[in-house]
Amino acid sequence: MAKLENDLQSIERCPICGASSFSRGPVLWDALVNEWELTDEQRRYIDDQQGLCCDSCKSNLRSMTLAFAILRTLELPGLFSDCCAHNGTLREKRVLEINEAGSLTPYLKLLPGHLLISYPEYDLQQLKLPDARFDLVVHSDTLEHIPNGLQALRECRRVLVSGGCLAYTIPIIPDRLTRSRAGLASSYHGQEATNRDDFLVHREYGSDFWGEILEAGFNNFRVYSIVYPASLAIVAIA
Repeated sequence: MAKLENDLQSIERCPICGASSFSRGPVLWDALVNEWELTDEQRRYIDDQQGLCCDSCKSNLRSMTLAFAILRTLELPGLFSDCCAHNGTLREKRVLEINEAGSLTPYLKLLPGHLLISYPEYDLQQLKLPDARFDLVVHSDTLEHIPNGLQALRECRRVLVSGGCLAYTIPIIPDRLTRSRAGLASSYHGQEATNRDDFLVHREYGSDFWGEILEAGFNNFRVYSIVYPASLAIVAIA
């Protein structure tokens, strides 16, 4: 899926639409880089996570990696877009999407068993949904904005059937440990000068992100990458 070319890692094919042309551009701004205390290398790969995009479907690397993780976990052949439209195995799944999972939403909406819920009507820390309702839960770059990430994962676990999967992304800096932003200056994702509460960052995830998954009651988990360390997607198994 990934290759080394001219000392830059690039993607051969978009797992969502199949296109092979990509563009990249900066996403982070200096104030956010300073708040995170990022090195130049960390800034580069986080920029790629959000700013390396498919020229055809406009999906960024984060969304492409999440789609790739779902395809691999469910052993689905072909492209994510085609599977959502035509694959019987995926179309039989009861799928909960929490907030919009990047560019995957239009494809997930094709699934008969798809339900999209959003903040503030639904609080990920206390979902107003019955136990063991879904086969697949999906969210993307949401957990870092939740005050109690562990409780949010427990809720995802609660609404999954036994053997069901939670597929999600979080911004991870793999060469350091998770850091709480409690007691630090408020930091927001999104765009520069965005100060909405739902963009407030509570945790900067690091290499120990996995402990939260197991503590939440999941049996095991998998990590998928197209281009490491820029792209990481997690699938936790209930």
